[in-house]
Amino acid sequence: MNHELILKYFPNLTDEQKQQFDALDALYRDWNSKINVISRKDIDNLYPHHILHSLGIARIIRFRPGTKVLDLGTGGGFPGIPLAILFPEVEFKLIDSIGKKVKVAAAVAEAIGLKNCICEHKNVIEEKGKYDFIVSRAVMPMPDLVKLVRKNIHHEQHNSLPNGIITLKGGDIQAEMQPFKKSCEVWTLAQYFTDDEFFETKKVAYVPL
Repeated sequence: MNHELILKYFPNLTDEQKQQFDALDALYRDWNSKINVISRKDIDNLYPHHILHSLGIARIIRFRPGTKVLDLGTGGGFPGIPLAILFPEVEFKLIDSIGKKVKVAAAVAEAIGLKNCICEHKNVIEEKGKYDFIVSRAVMPMPDLVKLVRKNIHHEQHNSLPNGIITLKGGDIQAEMQPFKKSCEVWTLAQYFTDDEFFETKKVAYVPL
């Protein structure tokens, strides 16, 4: 079963969550044949490189029920869709400036019955909503991201981490994190996902706002 890799690191999945994670394989293969949202040579690595990678954020924080999360530059739905499956009582909004990619995310979310996730074709500059956290996957350097989304961060706190930005990053991010060195935190995903060398260069970077 496709969800077994996820279950290894997140053992408390409900039957519905297992079915939703399982369904992603066929859905993304089908959509990817029409609209390229995942590199063709990487579609066979959907679970480790995209789904589990997205869930790296859940190793850093367990979003509390009622938390509002904006996935900026979601592409085909990462990290938003895996996180929305894992946290059914959290509200997710997925936006991307490329309409055809958001179309894939919306179709996948609908197909697996996600009730806590809306997808919109939108540039972040147009986004007026307030959120506890902004999540993204290697969309832009952190200083640029902070400037764009500071306006979207809610000031009421509900979670173990103060509200802010949580992004999935790869490689050396020291320079881009330098302006935030007093407040930011960076975790290497290899310490959580131990069986795949893919995660050795993958990090989660957090900046409170």
